[in-house]
Formats: sequence, C-alpha cells, structure tokens
Amino acid sequence: MTAAGSNFWRGRRVFLTGHTGFKGAWLSLWLQRVGAHVTAFSLDPPTRPGLFELARVAEGIDSRHGDIRDFAALATALNESRASVVFHLAAQATVAKGYRDARDTFTTNLMGTLNLLDAIRDGSTVEAAVLVTSDKCYAPAPDGAPLAEGAPMGGRDPYSASKSCAEIAVQSWRESFFTDTYAPRIATARAGNVIGGGDWGEHRLLPDLARAFAAGRSLTLRMPGAIRPWQHVLDALQGYLLLAERLAGNDGARIGRGWNFGPGAAGELSVAEVARRAAKLWGDEATCIAATENFQKETAALRLDASQARAELGWQPRWDLDTSLSRTIAWYRAWAQGQDMRAASLAQLDDYLAAI
Repeated sequence: MTAAGSNFWRGRRVFLTGHTGFKGAWLSLWLQRVGAHVTAFSLDPPTRPGLFELARVAEGIDSRHGDIRDFAALATALNESRASVVFHLAAQATVAKGYRDARDTFTTNLMGTLNLLDAIRDGSTVEAAVLVTSDKCYAPAPDGAPLAEGAPMGGRDPYSASKSCAEIAVQSWRESFFTDTYAPRIATARAGNVIGGGDWGEHRLLPDLARAFAAGRSLTLRMPGAIRPWQHVLDALQGYLLLAERLAGNDGARIGRGWNFGPGAAGELSVAEVARRAAKLWGDEATCIAATENFQKETAALRLDASQARAELGWQPRWDLDTSLSRTIAWYRAWAQGQDMRAASLAQLDDYLAAI
C-alpha cells in the first residue's frame, strides 16, 4: 500500500521541521492533502520568492517559527504537537553556503539533528521519525559507481561533511538510546538531487535556470559535466512517507536504518544535459552557456543505489526525468505568468497522487 492510498495519515499527528523550505513545503502540502494534523517548526522562508509563501503552505497547519538549534523551543513545540510521526527536513542545504558559513552549517545540520533526537527521547508520543540528510553524506566513489547504504560516510566540503556527521550521530543515538521494544524507531533518508516547482535556492540548477529564462538571459552553468541523480521532489517525498509508515508498523525495528531514494541510471545525467532539456521545454529561445571551472571540492560524479528501497519498501519513482522536468518548467512558467501558485501546486500534487 502506498503513502497516498492508505488511511495511515488521516487524522495522524505529524511534527515537521523545515516546512518553509522547498522540500518541507511540498511535504506540508502532501500531508494536508491526505488528512494529517501537522505541527511545523522552522525559521522564516530561506528565499523570497519561495514555495512556502507562493503556495500559502501555512493554510491548514500549525505553523511555528523557531530554530532547531534552540533545544528548549524545539522540545516545547514537539511536545505540544503530540505527534506520533516526525519528519526532520530543517537544514543548511547547499554546498556553496557551507563554504561561506562552515561553522553554522555544522551547528545546524549536526547539533540541530541531535537537539531533535533528544527532544524525541524526552517525549512520550513519537513512534517513528524520518531524519533527512543527503546523498552527499557518502565518501565519493573513486570510480563513480552508484553508492549503496553501506558505503563509507565522508565529505570533503563542509556541507557534505556535516551530513556525514549527522548520519553517524543518528546511528549512535539510535543504538544507544532507542533500543527498547517500545522506543521510537529512527531512520535516515538520503535522496538524490531533487527538482520541482517552487525551489529558489542559490546555486541550484533549476532555480537558476528559471530565473535566467524568465528574465530572458542565458545562464552560465557551474560544473556542466557533473553527474547527478535527478528526480522530482514528490518522488523523494513518497519515499519518506512510505518509510515513516513502515517505521511505525510491526517491523519498524528492522526498518530503522539509512535509506537511499534515487532515480537509477535513467535519471543520472550531466548538469549540461539537464539544462539543455530544460531550455528546450521553456522555449522562447532560452539558452545556457557551459563554463569549465570546478567548484572547489564538490564531487564531480554522484550516483545513488536505491535498490534497497525498491526491494523492501516497494518504492519507485513515478515520474521519469523528462516528466519531472516538464512539470518543473510548467510550474515556473505558471509563476512567471502570475497564476495562483497554491492551486497550481496542488494540481501537480493531485496529478502525482493519481499516478500512484
């Protein structure tokens, strides 16, 4: 049974961090659509424009302003939510900012995660928690081979290293404090490069393309030859939701570990190729210019092995890359035309749910 088709979420209390960000905003809309009662905790939206404000995500949820580095505020919000399921998406989310603000990146991504884990320890209602890290938590494979869940942790840039540290810390807390029969079940999720409407993050390909194309400019690509596992944000979120359902079930203890969610070989393309396809979809003679410089120590080729999620959770991407790009470009074009972006976002979500 899929996350969309079951009654698991109807009336269920959910606590979500990072709901003002790109993935968190889409997850908030999804949880609203399936009838969950959501208490969400986050800083102000990281960008303007952004999906949170454009799609009026705060409608229908208990939206709270707070910093995951503030343990007291975080624990209070979690306890008051009386949530049985937790999704942790709050993070410093880009490699580029990791170089500019390395210490803050570690404080947010590592200590913020530990604050949430201790808040869960201190509470009494949580059954399952999915903590989202990144596919960049892995040490790069020398031969560019797909990385499975057992691959070594590692990261040469501050952002990637902070996610590696968070993964190791979660494993430590899980094995030290969540081993009792009735303890909350804790899992981590590592998704590939997600795309979709409403992302305005800096140094991210699709937002950069949308800004340039809407303004009639060409975009100079950073690392055009870099290989990434591209997938629609809703495919990644479907994985998180399925994982949470299984964690809260009878085999939750077995499910409590790290999980990859990636598109497979069909979605592993270069930055230049994805940009070319996006420009073609946009039309209006949209163009890109390929640069050649590398960006400090960012990994050149990153492929993700998600066979564990396919085999054990029954998860699989529902939208291939061309469909994902088409839906993403359609969202940005709707925004550029001044459409109601809550209606446009919910329409895309409903189309996705109908395909499950």
